Amino acid sequence: CRIQQLGNHVDPGTPTGRKSPEISTTSPLVNGEKSKLWDQIGGQGALASPMRREIGNRSLMRSFSVDDVDLEDVEASKDRDRPSHFLRLPNIQNQSLLSGLAYCIASCSMILVNKFVLSGYGFNAGIFLMLYQNIVSVTIVSTLSLSGVISTEPLTWKLIKVWLPVNIIFVGMLITSMFSLKYINVAMLTILKNVANVLTASGETYFFKKQHDRQVWISLMLMIISAIAGGVTDLSFHAVGYTWQILNCFLTASYSLTLRHVMDSAKESTRSGNLNELSMVLLNNVLSLPLGVILVLGFNEVEYLLETPLLRMPTFWLVITASGVLGLAISFTSMWFLRQTSATTYSLVGSLNKIPLSIAGILLFKVRTSMENSISIMFGLLAGVFFARAKLRENSQS
Repeated sequence: CRIQQLGNHVDPGTPTGRKSPEISTTSPLVNGEKSKLWDQIGGQGALASPMRREIGNRSLMRSFSVDDVDLEDVEASKDRDRPSHFLRLPNIQNQSLLSGLAYCIASCSMILVNKFVLSGYGFNAGIFLMLYQNIVSVTIVSTLSLSGVISTEPLTWKLIKVWLPVNIIFVGMLITSMFSLKYINVAMLTILKNVANVLTASGETYFFKKQHDRQVWISLMLMIISAIAGGVTDLSFHAVGYTWQILNCFLTASYSLTLRHVMDSAKESTRSGNLNELSMVLLNNVLSLPLGVILVLGFNEVEYLLETPLLRMPTFWLVITASGVLGLAISFTSMWFLRQTSATTYSLVGSLNKIPLSIAGILLFKVRTSMENSISIMFGLLAGVFFARAKLRENSQS
């Protein structure tokens, strides 16, 4: 799960081990949704922000992710389930600052690189891009696991059967995030992913009878207002992109709510009785490979891949390989950052990180914008910060 992405994190978002979770969604911007996924996996509540995701899971990811999980509402605490083994880092002074900087760079870079591949290069095979990024993640995590650097749960048929429904939603989340990112600018995508938080909160209340306080609902209403205002004033509005993003928000919320439902069963299906975040990264990405191949064939991307000159350019392969590495880097850096700081710091940094990301997306891709649209985007970003603070306050009171 390449923890997710541009998003809201779901952002923290969302990413990005999600203890018998109340999962967060913040969406990872594509594989930015990966960023989101860490929030979803690690959080104690079901809300977070997604770009990864993406994510993420592919993360958590992309997030993918991703994002997304963007990581926006990490309601995680430092005493949650964590991998029993992690990369042994050297004794570096000021690791809090270093880990925070690494996390911000990884989550922003993931989204911007994916946008560059899809819009800059004009690459029209988003499913293949997701598939290749997952292959990169599986290769790296498997290598680290076999060498003893990290610890992951073995994949058993029992675990796979329990996790398969979650993985299908995860793949759909990553693909729709890819498709929407191709048509929507980074700043607007970040704002639109906030809608996933609203859907997740509503799902928690309806399905799990979870009550949220007034400040949380106010922040969610501000997110909806900013998304509508941003769409109305978006000079580069694209109906296809917005349609894919709305579908992505529903899938992101479904992923968080479904993950919460199956997490206990998944833990019981492992040998250790636990399922850490790196194991979920490996599990999500391995299971996504056969499904990704089927979708590449079903969407007839093979014909395009055989004809495009991009696959004959070494620099293009270098860029998409880097995007896969960045998706996985979101998972590692988010775990490292959370270990060095607190859930409060992690959540607020994830929300504030969307501000330079949005500015960079507008400047690097020369997005046409207006004063009204810029105000709507800033309003949505501040609503995300307000949401993160409201969730932290709600969790501390409970």
